[in-house]
Amino acid sequence: MITGSDSFVVLDFAMEISPTPVPSALAQGDAAPQHGPRPLPLFLDMLWRETEDDPDLRRRAFLGLRKYQSAERPVPPPPPAVAASAGQARLLRYGTGKRGAPVVFVPSLINPPTVLDLSESRSMLRHMAAQGHDAYLVDWGTPAAADSMLGLEGHVARRLVPMLETLPEPPLVVGYCLGGSLVLGAAMLHPVRAIATIAAPWHFDGFPQADLDQIVGLWRGAKATCERLGYVPMEVLQSGFWALDPRRTVGKFAAFSDMAPGTDDERAFLAVEDWANGGAPLTFAAGRDLFETFYDGNVSGLGQWMIGGKAVDLPSLSCPALSIRSATDRIVPASAAPRLAQGRTLQMGHVGMIVGRQARALLWNPLSQWLCDHGG
Repeated sequence: MITGSDSFVVLDFAMEISPTPVPSALAQGDAAPQHGPRPLPLFLDMLWRETEDDPDLRRRAFLGLRKYQSAERPVPPPPPAVAASAGQARLLRYGTGKRGAPVVFVPSLINPPTVLDLSESRSMLRHMAAQGHDAYLVDWGTPAAADSMLGLEGHVARRLVPMLETLPEPPLVVGYCLGGSLVLGAAMLHPVRAIATIAAPWHFDGFPQADLDQIVGLWRGAKATCERLGYVPMEVLQSGFWALDPRRTVGKFAAFSDMAPGTDDERAFLAVEDWANGGAPLTFAAGRDLFETFYDGNVSGLGQWMIGGKAVDLPSLSCPALSIRSATDRIVPASAAPRLAQGRTLQMGHVGMIVGRQARALLWNPLSQWLCDHGG
């Protein structure tokens, strides 16, 4: 378990490799500068502790780590066109389909948006464009130094909604993870044709109490340093994810050591890990909102989250609304998902439901059909 004192080690390391609020590697969405899981010292300590009773697992995990660090990465595809921007955020257009209204996909503020466009064979956005949807993706960008007090409400009202307002008609919006929470807030300020959330946290009392205690404890240990920095380093967030299941985090590198070179599974592992180890920091205010008012205060689940002076009241939504959750999601349990007019429960992991082998059949295609049925 990661304690408050551990978080200071994480922050010291974050400051060491990120001397300015906008590190160039983060701005470009690259893999970690040290070419390994971030923060690498904490990962190595976790690996050593989790494999004390299993020398073979330790050996394979170190082999997998070395393989990950030295593997060649493919040249990324050309970036999509920028349709609109607001502050550091951009709206990227993937499709020019005329099937129906625009469909805007909104990722989490944590990690890059590329999880929705991971690779040629594992891209929800390119799949949606190929199906004829006029598909867009929000890229939140890297916060500027002046953005330190831009909270979650500000990301909705001053970043997301202004970009939605540039579209020719009310869009359908699809939010993944924290992005799903944010699109529910956006619907209070701007008309939308339909809403779908995927693995979105909303009822924070639906998280296991031990997980809540761990997450809130991590924030309490890190808050003062994050406030001085003006942002929450990605390393702090990553350490929290690792703490949820450290054995699995180590085990996946051991499994990677056994993967045949050049296979789709190997390429997928590299792409997912580079995504998980990349990404911009959160603004300090967004981190404070996330940890204090959401995780600790459950303001969304209690119907007390305010956007533009309005409470985000899910029963008041008049548009079609779908909540997609997973019974096997370790990051956002199904019990924490918003309760909307329609709901679907999968049996896939938090990231696997987006980029896994079965994602196309179990999520992409049914979601595409749902969007078509509601004008997208």
